[in-house]
Amino acid sequence: MQKQGALKRQKERARQEKQREKDANRLARRREKGPGSNAAPGEDPDIAGIVPGPQPPIE
Repeated sequence: MQKQGALKRQKERARQEKQREKDANRLARRREKGPGSNAAPGEDPDIAGIVPGPQPPIE
């Protein structure tokens, strides 16, 4: 039965290490991305800068 306990601890250590790596990658991506968008407060960033009405023709 000891072998099962050792295997369980090994799996748990691997899971924790993978989670640490994911957290580190998440932080690195957040730092790379930089500050938030430059949209005005209260404005939806998905539609910022869109002008309603007919659009100019594509040249």
